[in-house]
Amino acid sequence: MMNRRTFLSTSAKFGGLLLLQTVGFGCQPEKPGLSLTLTPLPYPVDALAPFLSEDTVRTHYEKHHAAYLERTRQLIGRSRSGAKTLAEVAAAARADGDDALFNNAAQALNHELYWQSMKPGGGGEPTGELHKRIQNGWGGYRPFREALLAAAREQFGSGWVWLVAKGGGLEILHTDNAETPAVEGAVVLTALDVWEHAYYLDYRNRRMDYVEAFLDHLVNWDFALRQLQSTVDEPS
Repeated sequence: MMNRRTFLSTSAKFGGLLLLQTVGFGCQPEKPGLSLTLTPLPYPVDALAPFLSEDTVRTHYEKHHAAYLERTRQLIGRSRSGAKTLAEVAAAARADGDDALFNNAAQALNHELYWQSMKPGGGGEPTGELHKRIQNGWGGYRPFREALLAAAREQFGSGWVWLVAKGGGLEILHTDNAETPAVEGAVVLTALDVWEHAYYLDYRNRRMDYVEAFLDHLVNWDFALRQLQSTVDEPS
């Protein structure tokens, strides 16, 4: 079971399968079959302004995200697994009790999902099947939005807020530090970083202003819908 997590809502009627992401960075040795090259951002570094500044995105991506990936490369030789993705590396490290490798691999994976969870001109209400699932699960977008805001508000200290598909439903949850539902049998639809480094240059201590900007102007519902569709397309 995932440590220190809080589930807030459950709905919908479809199965969730584990999303395995592969990203990487650097040029040090790595295990055969495991690629660790830092994936380019899916938009220009200044494209999320004014809601996230170029300085914030560049520092977050080039310093924090890259450092997690580089540290994963340094630690990967300790893993006894034949993992081929960051999700597999993190899961194997958790099973081995290797906290350092888990934390760095999971954080690299979480950041890959975070960048994909935003886009220029994003935000607002989702459409299509995702809108239907939210309507069925929370009674509409407004209560869904309030539930996600509550998850961000209740997350004490560093961590993440997630919208995931798992076990036949949609769930909003929040996790501490590097904890990630992507190694717990869930498909991540939306990842929201609430570590201070994600927003402090732009918002100082106003975490909830950042979270509202994410929901209203940045969240990439197209990515979430593709992730949701991947659970429908998978054979049972």
